[in-house]
Amino acid sequence: MALLQISEPGMSTAPHQHRLAVGIDLGTTNSLVATVRNSIPEVLNDEEGRPLLPSVVRYLPNGHAHIGFKAQAEQSNDPRNTIASVKRFMGRGLKDIAYAENLPYDFHDEPGMVQIKTVAGIKSPVEVSAQILATLRQQAEDALGDDLVGAVITVPAYFDDAQRQATKDAAKLAGLNVLRLLNEPTAAAIAYGLDNSSEGIYAVYDLGGGTFDISILKMSKGVFEVLATGGDSALGGDDFDHRLFCWILQESKLPPLSDEDTSALMVKAREAKEILSSKPSTFIDAKLNSGESVHLQISAAAFAEMTQNLVVKTTTPCRKALRDAGLTVDDIDGVVLVGGATRMPHVRKAVGEFFQTTPLANIDPDKVVALGAAIQANLLAGNRAPGDDWLLLDVIPLSLGIETMGGLAEKVIPRNSTIPCARAQEFTTFKDGQTAMAIHVVQGERELVSECRSLARFELRGIPPMAAGAARIRITYQVDADGLLSVSARELRSGVEAAITVKPSYGLADDEITRMLQDSFTSADADMQERALREEVVEAERILLATQSALNGDAQLLSDAEQSQIMELMDQVSKLKDGKDHQLLHAAITALADGTEEFAARRMDQSVRSALAGKKLDEIT
Repeated sequence: MALLQISEPGMSTAPHQHRLAVGIDLGTTNSLVATVRNSIPEVLNDEEGRPLLPSVVRYLPNGHAHIGFKAQAEQSNDPRNTIASVKRFMGRGLKDIAYAENLPYDFHDEPGMVQIKTVAGIKSPVEVSAQILATLRQQAEDALGDDLVGAVITVPAYFDDAQRQATKDAAKLAGLNVLRLLNEPTAAAIAYGLDNSSEGIYAVYDLGGGTFDISILKMSKGVFEVLATGGDSALGGDDFDHRLFCWILQESKLPPLSDEDTSALMVKAREAKEILSSKPSTFIDAKLNSGESVHLQISAAAFAEMTQNLVVKTTTPCRKALRDAGLTVDDIDGVVLVGGATRMPHVRKAVGEFFQTTPLANIDPDKVVALGAAIQANLLAGNRAPGDDWLLLDVIPLSLGIETMGGLAEKVIPRNSTIPCARAQEFTTFKDGQTAMAIHVVQGERELVSECRSLARFELRGIPPMAAGAARIRITYQVDADGLLSVSARELRSGVEAAITVKPSYGLADDEITRMLQDSFTSADADMQERALREEVVEAERILLATQSALNGDAQLLSDAEQSQIMELMDQVSKLKDGKDHQLLHAAITALADGTEEFAARRMDQSVRSALAGKKLDEIT
């Protein structure tokens, strides 16, 4: 008789071991959870058989909350306490939300991440997202009948450090162990690559409710390599809804609306958009609390025309991603559509025309990200089946660097570097006797620190006093698999070190990442000129300081004429240092260096004579 194996929940052991893990697509409009059962990824439905959970939370006076469909049903009646599209607030400060005045929420303005006042108290986007994640966790545990060992949660490829950290914090608050944060386009590629055995170079076009991502990936023999990524963190299906909402206001000539009526019309706009994805026209009917009524007919062609510029906005990141990958449209073997907004026919048409191929949409665009995340979660949980040998190589969206003398940004890890990764560079001191160094961590593509995003600052203290340039300080940047950064600094001779985990309080402004990349392309020539000038200014300050120090100590080695000549050369460098011509400044620095060579030789001779004075020959040898 065989033995019956008994174990604690979630702690079963081989040979029947299968650790329960899920993939979660935490979306702007809808969220969902998936897992792998019997080697097949599948979305876990709720008790009523619905795969999607609306990303909506309504807070009640008693402190409780409704999540999902129940909250969405009351959105029009209680807009101030019903939080939707909270993903757009993750890692954001109030000043970063340009459209805040158009939203019905009562924002609480304080430093850090934006807060929302509700009848149940002040809530942060992390808390709201945590309630959505907790609902999905419970849904998964009910469906699987056991506790979860962890989850892979997807984020837009263009989420910065603060947004990723906020997502991890929300998961922790929801009682989830985060196995990894995974970029949404990469998750979709995993689903297509494994389900369809696809190989080649693919573009993943991900237009969700609140964000747009484009990723170029190479899939070959179980290796998923992200070649380039781009996008717009403030463009999504919500913007199409808003454009239709504005059209309704214009056509109906409505007076200023209450928050309740605004919310009701936004719901009608979203419903009309979804209908127009499958029908040539639809009616928009609404009876508002103010007594006003709306009765309009709109065609799919008219909707496509009024939102065409939004579709066009997605093509610019596509071009840049191709350029970053060193590819052309002809190199793309296929295009994967992700996100519910890609159901709009004019979006699919535009994608097909841009990439010159019919987009792939045979996996539900609402589900594909969660399915890919579930495959990754199953692997990370240790449920590797025979033949499941595949490797995921993701990238960072923006360069990570450090401020150097002159306000220059020195890139340590360039954008589109494969993660996880670690890079180190050595730097040195600028002044004699320097015992501390301020380290400024920045993010962006521009040459100057003032044009990049500041991530963190810390100091390395206890450097032994040495001559300028003698210290060797190694700065190490490490980016983990979730795209989160840590930085350490170590003085190699003494061993003193300092480190910081970069965790900013809130992230980049909505359009800031896109703007940073656009500026880096349009301003490249000017940046290089400015960088060259800054470098020459730093060199000028160094040689002036060194020359003045030598004159203060050993001026007696020079004749009056020689001193006068050196002073003139120094004056010339000082004047050009405040100018704009780096080539003239370089020439002046070279002239000063050449003009002090004889002086340097005399100083060296004097030092040698001083060292030998009073010593016998046998003492020297």
